[in-house]
Amino acid sequence: QVQLVESGGGLVQAGGSLRLSCVASGRTIASSVMGWFRQAPGKEREFVAAIRWRDGITDNADSVKGRFTISRDNAKNTVYLQMNSLKPEDTAVYYCTLRRGAILSLRPEGYDYWGQGTQVTVSS
Repeated sequence: QVQLVESGGGLVQAGGSLRLSCVASGRTIASSVMGWFRQAPGKEREFVAAIRWRDGITDNADSVKGRFTISRDNAKNTVYLQMNSLKPEDTAVYYCTLRRGAILSLRPEGYDYWGQGTQVTVSS
């Protein structure tokens, strides 16, 4: 069993920055992929970024490339999402997720564990 706990959401003005954190516990994550998805009201959950734990390979959605960076801290079992140049359209609940195995997936159905979500609101 895996537990994922997110933190770092909040309210920020357009152009500002936030860093989300997600601590994973409960089992080894060395052979896993961790990712971030987001869901705005009335919209489907969408892929934001993912990272393969063993080698740090990442993938980002086109909508956030150049603005968001996913990273990990092996010693803390923590994955981060640094969000810069935030836009009002980035407003959503952001979810941390974990996928068993080494294949990065862009689909929410590809992930096995989810955090409770953290709200990010960007004002114009």
